Amino acid sequence: MIKWFAAILGYSFLRFPGAILGFLIGGFIDNLNSNKGGGARSVFRDFTKQTVSPADFELNLLSLCSIVIKADGQVSQRELDYVRQYFVSTYGKEKSNAIFRTFNDVIKKREVSAQRICSYLNQRTRYEIRLQLIHFLFGIAQADGQVSQPEVSKLRELAGYLRVGLNDFESIMAMFIKSADNAYKILEIERAATDDEVKKAYRTMAKKYHPDKVITDNEAIKKGAEEKFKEVQKAYEVIQQERGMN
Repeated sequence: MIKWFAAILGYSFLRFPGAILGFLIGGFIDNLNSNKGGGARSVFRDFTKQTVSPADFELNLLSLCSIVIKADGQVSQRELDYVRQYFVSTYGKEKSNAIFRTFNDVIKKREVSAQRICSYLNQRTRYEIRLQLIHFLFGIAQADGQVSQPEVSKLRELAGYLRVGLNDFESIMAMFIKSADNAYKILEIERAATDDEVKKAYRTMAKKYHPDKVITDNEAIKKGAEEKFKEVQKAYEVIQQERGMN
């Protein structure tokens, strides 16, 4: 009702454009009124559905771990040990064994789909959490001493599914695969960057990867945030020493 009154009022001031504007504004007010009470609760319920339970997160994390472990066509015992050690240190031996049993039952019933898992996590986790996931998965790949090219390809694919930006992916990868421009890649800048650009990049990356930005009860994700934050600091120190910056 309000939208029609607003349209008439708008027409009296601005003619046809005013009528359209008034109709749109009035329609917005009508929608607000219709959503009072039950509508507000409905929005809240929809929001809470987007959270991921600890149990679901653990199973999806294990699924992604299994994908990375099998990426190069061989299952490394050291990579398996890396994953098991994480779960045991985080949840204790008894709960970890229960998680692994549940995971084994799940994968027997259906094939693990990386795209489906990542889509599920995209809707329920913040971007900072997904950055830590990629960092943790790189740690698994490196557990046997090196990150192979098939593992890099698989991790790049997972990062794409998780909507992790290319620069962020390259920055995380540089923390595990060393190169001449490693420090610059971690800070997501070119070697030709000015000193001021280096300082600005450091501030940006330190803010992005600060552990306080990662709100989670998952110990692996927290640890990954701390490790990445340290790597950003190390990269900046390397560039400072290389350039003689103060």
